[in-house]
Amino acid sequence: MSHSPSVGYVLKRYPRLSETFILNEMRALERLGTPLHIFSLLRPEEALMHPTVAEIQAPVSYFPSLWWELILAVAKAHVAMAVGAPLRYLQAMGLALWWALGSRSPLTVLKQFWRSAYVAQGCRKHNIQHLHAHFANAPSMVAHLASVMGNIPYSFSTHAKDLYLTPQPVLRQRVASASFVLTCTRYNLEYLRSFLPPTDWNKLHLVYHGIDLEAMSARILKSISPADPAELPLILSVGRLVSKKGMPDLVSACQILHQRGVQFRCLIVGEGPLRGELEDHIKNLGLSGRVSLAGAMAHDRLLALYPQATVFALAPHITENGDRDGIPNVIAEAMASGTVVATTAVSGIPELVEHDRTGLLVAPRDPVALADALQRLLGKKPLRERLAAAARRKIEERFECWETTKVVQALLGESGYS
Repeated sequence: MSHSPSVGYVLKRYPRLSETFILNEMRALERLGTPLHIFSLLRPEEALMHPTVAEIQAPVSYFPSLWWELILAVAKAHVAMAVGAPLRYLQAMGLALWWALGSRSPLTVLKQFWRSAYVAQGCRKHNIQHLHAHFANAPSMVAHLASVMGNIPYSFSTHAKDLYLTPQPVLRQRVASASFVLTCTRYNLEYLRSFLPPTDWNKLHLVYHGIDLEAMSARILKSISPADPAELPLILSVGRLVSKKGMPDLVSACQILHQRGVQFRCLIVGEGPLRGELEDHIKNLGLSGRVSLAGAMAHDRLLALYPQATVFALAPHITENGDRDGIPNVIAEAMASGTVVATTAVSGIPELVEHDRTGLLVAPRDPVALADALQRLLGKKPLRERLAAAARRKIEERFECWETTKVVQALLGESGYS
């Protein structure tokens, strides 16, 4: 049993390639002196992982992978919590049953209750004084129920899909029960304030995803190789191949550039369920020689790519079901690396990318406007250099992880962790 108090981080899956921002936050908290313990609801499914995962000191608690071990371990946890704190256990059970009755997916709610006793027992075993969940859906529900069972405070961070696809009544209840709530864009903050009672506004805190500029610069210098001047200018894009990232719009913009006779090549890094559709789109537009899909990529290789690119492009939009990005971390990384950015004015992106000052912004779902912006950047090196320099300064001023994480650490202290 651990005797040093720590903060428990409840994550859906750890580690995960697309969640660099969580890694940066945990690394910074540990460097600032906050011991952590990670509870991962699911085991990792990606073969690749960020090199910074090795720097995380926190132990990780996974659920057993064999079904019979899982059932036995979780059942024992429920018995232990029921015997050790029967009133709190019954309170958590009552909450879960109440939520299940009002949910469109009652089995999902009961699944989180099933998981929560395992986390609560882990909190008792490892002397965890505060739980913090990333995402307002399953992880925060587990953290809430475990906090009730274990009589410890909890908080959560809400980002993008989890915020806009979670029903507002559920979010109201979750914010009311949390000691504090973090969100990563002012756009998200205003959305939360639009339906939360003003009495809960003081729980909301804007904390941008931070970039470790020193470590990132060191890795870039270590891994970068000189670009071949004979190669065509590179348009780089990075993101999961899902609808909200707008990759088909980027490919359509590339077709427009090709028709205009602009010289370029485009590399899209990322994996996802829409890969087949995107491959067909590239082939149908006759861009197989210009646009290529690189698949998933380890972070150290990606860092070497940013400065090789002439332009970084991303075309997010709001999907029909309301899903959207907050501020994609890859945009901040590109800006930190000194690569100029062209992207869409969606959600919190304009809080980072200011049009014609730290990058170029266009309307979402407008390939022609995106092609115009890319053509302008490809053709004007002084413009690229001016925007890239201003972008780097903005990252240094507002998005450095050591400064953003100090806010998180202070809030954890105010909530009772010490």
